[in-house]
Amino acid sequence: MHARRHTKVTPDWHRWIGEALASGNAPADLLATMKEHQFDERVARDAIADAMFGGTAPPPAAGSVQASEFRSRLAPGHVIRAPDRDIRVLVRVARPVIAVLDNVLDGAECDALMAMARSRLARSAVVSPDSGSNTVMDIRTSEGAYFHRAENELVQRIDARTAAIMQLTEEHGEGLQVMRYGVGGEYMPHYDYFAPDQKGSAPHIASGGQRVSTLIMYLDDVEAGGETIFPRIDFSYVPRKGQGLYFEYAAADGSLDPLSLHGGAPVVHGEKWIVTKWMRERAFAG
Repeated sequence: MHARRHTKVTPDWHRWIGEALASGNAPADLLATMKEHQFDERVARDAIADAMFGGTAPPPAAGSVQASEFRSRLAPGHVIRAPDRDIRVLVRVARPVIAVLDNVLDGAECDALMAMARSRLARSAVVSPDSGSNTVMDIRTSEGAYFHRAENELVQRIDARTAAIMQLTEEHGEGLQVMRYGVGGEYMPHYDYFAPDQKGSAPHIASGGQRVSTLIMYLDDVEAGGETIFPRIDFSYVPRKGQGLYFEYAAADGSLDPLSLHGGAPVVHGEKWIVTKWMRERAFAG
């Protein structure tokens, strides 16, 4: 008989999570401990993410940004016209703004990106909330390779296509980042925007402004695991080669959407390869 899993985190456990993180313990170790104490894994992950990135989003207050004000930049309809192909829209979510896109990359482009990245792969880092520097942390267990805008013909073609999809000029885009996750590799729930209240965000916001949208493109089919998850709306996407997952998190008035909290679930079998494009509110020297 299986022990019943805990689906609620008590104040004492919330306090323990905060103290453990403040003492420098790795989020992965906290997760392992909570699972040993029979916590449901998703509940434990969300509690740890809340402690790291802020509490669960409260209901909108009077005068706050409503769902209708987080209006998608994506073109309406079932098809988005890019310079060299038509992109099919398979799913749309109103808030956070999410769209599942098909035919973003073809098979040859996926294979070429993986091949180009292999010789450059290095342990992926995250932006330190204190210093703003790129820091290796256990919340992200992948290898990555960065490509400057228009670095070669393939990158230039994808830069132009993603700009058309995301409805911002290429100059707003950061360089493409290819990432590989092996078995057990994951990225715990996080935000792509730079938290305005963290001093480490200042140098990033000063160069190109806030991030406003993300397009994750999937370079292979993952055998098991590796889903992209949005825990605050219980949305999960299963990677499929050539497809893209687009989402936004910045309203026109600069408000940021806490419902955009997302992560990469652990890979169970095989590998997960993705390439990501982030867009800024102003031109970025990428």
